[in-house]
Amino acid sequence: MTFFATRYDFRAPGASPTARAELFARAVEQVSYLDTHGQDVVMLSEHHGSPDGYLPNPLMVASAFAAVTSRIMLTISAVVVNLHHPLRLAEDIAVLDHLSGGRVSYTLGLGYLPDEYAQLGASWKTRGADIEQAIHVLRQAWTGDEFEFDGRPVQVTPTPLSQPHPMLSYGGGSRAAALRAARLNLGFQPQVADPELRELYDNECRAHGRDPGFVMTPPPGPSTVFCAEDPDHFWREYGEFLLADAKAYDAWHGDHASHVRDSSTTVAELRSGTGYVVCTPDELINRCRSREFKLVTSHPLCAGMPEKPSWESVHLIGEKVIPALRS
Repeated sequence: MTFFATRYDFRAPGASPTARAELFARAVEQVSYLDTHGQDVVMLSEHHGSPDGYLPNPLMVASAFAAVTSRIMLTISAVVVNLHHPLRLAEDIAVLDHLSGGRVSYTLGLGYLPDEYAQLGASWKTRGADIEQAIHVLRQAWTGDEFEFDGRPVQVTPTPLSQPHPMLSYGGGSRAAALRAARLNLGFQPQVADPELRELYDNECRAHGRDPGFVMTPPPGPSTVFCAEDPDHFWREYGEFLLADAKAYDAWHGDHASHVRDSSTTVAELRSGTGYVVCTPDELINRCRSREFKLVTSHPLCAGMPEKPSWESVHLIGEKVIPALRS
């Protein structure tokens, strides 16, 4: 069965405050629709200080999404742990766990942009040790017991609804990330489908006397899917939004590999690649049935995508593609 995910990052270059408010409102409305039309998960992510308005507070948006949904799972991929106070983060996650009925999962990560660390006063040099300590604090906090933090007694309440805590994974595409995930007894979510990383993680888990945890690697297929009755028209009118998204991620990733990365410099080049695809409903159904697409990840607000094509894709997937595949 094909898995359907929708992601929101709220990147919108040059958007006015009014236009940006419309994107947030549209996202909430769309997620309410996705909840009742077969989508499996909504994904949020985190960056700070981005001039295009990339979402800096995914937990706040997840709270808004939880309020208008009852079924769909929500995941934050990833929480840049070192850019948060660990006690406040523990509180926020616990409260959101109650608001969502335990439907929010988290990928914890270091992030990969030194400028974000500088903006928020976090140490880039000690980031590996810092995140391990922070994760230790989170787990202590969620017990509800009093413990010592920075030389003083603290206690975090309430404890999460999910016990002992919501589902956690560790993200990263390096050997260090695989080893840290195993050492900290976390699931592992690398950005790339590298079998060597999975083997390293599995072996390290066993070396610590544990069975390997849950590993989720990107499946084959595109990182971003749009559905349109006329893909040629879509590419002509809205291809620049997809290209802006691709360029922004490419500029960030530097030497880092990522499933979402595409180094195209023109719309034509982007269209000829495999990362961003626009399909008719029938094309998408056929590519899912053939198992070419095991995961369909939509991005309906991609780089501030206008309302009409954004909703067209959401409606076509929800009312034609998913019902055809699951009838």
